[in-house]
Amino acid sequence: MSQPRLLLVDGMAILFRAYFATSFTGSIRRTSTGVPVNAVHGFVRYFMDAVSRFNPTHVICCWDMGSKTFRTEQYDGYKSNRPEAPQDLIPQFDLVKEVVASFNVPNIGIEGFEADDCIGTLASMYKSEAEVVIVTGDHDMLQLVDDRVSVAIMKKGIGNYMVYTPASLLQEKQLTPQQIIDMKGLMGDTSDNYPGVKGIGEKTALKLILEHGSIDGLLANLELVSKTIRAKIEADLDMLHLSRELATIRCDAPLEIEIESCSWCYDRHSVLGKFEELEFRSLIALIG
Repeated sequence: MSQPRLLLVDGMAILFRAYFATSFTGSIRRTSTGVPVNAVHGFVRYFMDAVSRFNPTHVICCWDMGSKTFRTEQYDGYKSNRPEAPQDLIPQFDLVKEVVASFNVPNIGIEGFEADDCIGTLASMYKSEAEVVIVTGDHDMLQLVDDRVSVAIMKKGIGNYMVYTPASLLQEKQLTPQQIIDMKGLMGDTSDNYPGVKGIGEKTALKLILEHGSIDGLLANLELVSKTIRAKIEADLDMLHLSRELATIRCDAPLEIEIESCSWCYDRHSVLGKFEELEFRSLIALIG
């Protein structure tokens, strides 16, 4: 019996990618009754491509459950720079979950946590009994890479992935998964809107982490770094610790799901019904 393989899908990352990949033309795909479905249509194409590429025995799709999380409680500014979702995308949030459910794939999300935390928790729960592949566009997930967990970062176009293992991560970025978190602690994250240490960018952060191994190693040897960098770090110590905390994906979210309930096995009629409702005739070939 071959080893089970669990595919963890970052639903929101793929839905947004699908929306923006098609909406820039200015014409949004709609059903004959006017319901926007461009993002859901694109999502299905990305989703089915990932399934055929990684050939999982089990699949779970994870979602954000709104903008308020334990991170926004820790730091008011967290993700506060994010624009509102486009109007045409909003009705597609529920529709895409209906499509995922029609494939008999669980939709998982927890109030107060991000999809990343659900993915981190599921990966750590199941990596002892299954090989885990995470499909996302989010480089933050690279901190979850280990011998049993690979992260497939989606590149431009459908079917292009950079698959990270501990070896390829080290080769490409010179970093271990843990050091990904420490990098973000130092340099912050403009897309999530937390600052890290003011005046320390990616190049300096990488140099410091490679020299000292970690933020803790750096703080233990502050007398070895240049006066200017030391002054920056000392002036922003609280934010350094907070940024590292905000960057850390939680692997202990309150989640319970039996692996049996997420076997990749769907009823074609159920999917077909959903495709017909959304007028996805061109996608029927994807479900055999």
